[in-house]
Amino acid sequence: MAQPQHILDCDVLIIGGGINGAGIARDAAGRGLSVVLCEKDDLAAHTSSASTKLIHGGLRYLEYYEFNLVRKALLEREVLLRAAPHIMWPLRFVMPHAPGQRPALLIRAGLWLYDRLARRDLLPASAAIRLRGHALGQPLKPEFARGFVYSDGWVDDARLVVLNAIDAGEKGATILTQAVCTRLERQAADWQATLFKPSCGEIRVNARYVVNAAGPWTAALLHATLPKEGGGQLRLIKGSHIVVKRLFEHDHAYIFQHPDGRIVFAIPYEGEFTLIGTTDLDYHGDASQVAISEDEIAYLCQLASQYFVAPVVPTDVVWTYSGVRPLVEDGADAKAVTRDYRLEIDSHGPPILSVFGGKITTFRKLAEEAVDHIAKALGNRHGGWTHDACLPGGDLFGATPQNRAVKEFDSWVGAQRSRYGWLPAALLTRYCRAYGTRINTLLDGGAALADLGEEIVPGLYAVEVEYLRRYEWARTAQDILWRRTKLGLHLPTSAADQLQAWLNAHPLSR
Repeated sequence: MAQPQHILDCDVLIIGGGINGAGIARDAAGRGLSVVLCEKDDLAAHTSSASTKLIHGGLRYLEYYEFNLVRKALLEREVLLRAAPHIMWPLRFVMPHAPGQRPALLIRAGLWLYDRLARRDLLPASAAIRLRGHALGQPLKPEFARGFVYSDGWVDDARLVVLNAIDAGEKGATILTQAVCTRLERQAADWQATLFKPSCGEIRVNARYVVNAAGPWTAALLHATLPKEGGGQLRLIKGSHIVVKRLFEHDHAYIFQHPDGRIVFAIPYEGEFTLIGTTDLDYHGDASQVAISEDEIAYLCQLASQYFVAPVVPTDVVWTYSGVRPLVEDGADAKAVTRDYRLEIDSHGPPILSVFGGKITTFRKLAEEAVDHIAKALGNRHGGWTHDACLPGGDLFGATPQNRAVKEFDSWVGAQRSRYGWLPAALLTRYCRAYGTRINTLLDGGAALADLGEEIVPGLYAVEVEYLRRYEWARTAQDILWRRTKLGLHLPTSAADQLQAWLNAHPLSR
């Protein structure tokens, strides 16, 4: 049999390039461990780009007495906001109230607890509000005369994954996308894995420790690797979202309570749109082929129409996305399954740590806890460090996360406008939001619009495409239009083919 062309030795092999895998790679590399991360598709190609895009404690989880999860998530909200103020920011939510829903006093008590489970420096407290005659009530039907407002945060979920991978790579990790793990075997002293990456063939990896962060495929990978030991069980829950043209002009989001106990959000999205979701359904199909059903579209449209004056109908939907959330099996109804995580370690020989469950808000804490276990097993004495570190591009006013970066983001954008006055204002704002301080690397001394190179499709110039390919592992039009950016929402469907043709004609220089 032909020998692999490439052999890599490392402390930790991480399988899975979603938020948990990328977060663990970043933390581990920052502690001086040698890391290889492999992802069979693109970074954040599946669950981690299909969230509701919220950094939140999970108000509804209080109803299920998940106080530890909510507190853990609330503590993380402001840690993350400070670390990456360019890709996440505070968001106020409006909760309309009507007879027949949970009693107003019960909701007020829940919000009081939500405000106090963790310290808040950046987010204002909740409050009751009279919606009738208020701008926040104008898009709603008149029967919703009162309600509540509270605070959480919004995040560009796919970019959050990429920023963690960038930080890991800059700290020495090897990040391999489009690299499927075809074989994983436990030896006496280490793990031996074979990866296949079409651009370079087989890669053999010898690792002292393996992290199984394969998301919906975590249980299958564990069972295939350790068939006798078994392993934990995942409950796959499908969440789908729809995007429609903007339903309201203000910058608040809505949270709607449905009689079946589900919660649906309506969130300002990409300036011109409203994001509505999510559903919670058990899923038993191929996690690589998950897609919204007509019933889910109808459900989300009907629920939104119960609240908004202007009805939402399926023909209004301009885009949909679906993801499968791998949650810890606890026997509960789909909407009530715990979003907390469990780390399962098998140390009968070289260890393997498998990640079960989790939510995007708690990824950093999950990664820190996982690497604490890994570091102990490998004799690494470096402690956690990510709590007080910015993600790439988030160091607006220095390397240490701070409230100023969140509160003064607009003023920082204004300073960039003075520096890069030759850029169209909307394009500069998009660059600031996507790349933060890395805008300097992106523009690399440019002084005129011509320095951006060819405008491949409207609003997307060659300099950005080259940056995304060189620094962010983007390879296809889908990677660029839907995960690194959301330009796909703003462009005709032909743009993807046009961009892919350009990519094919301009191979990435090494």
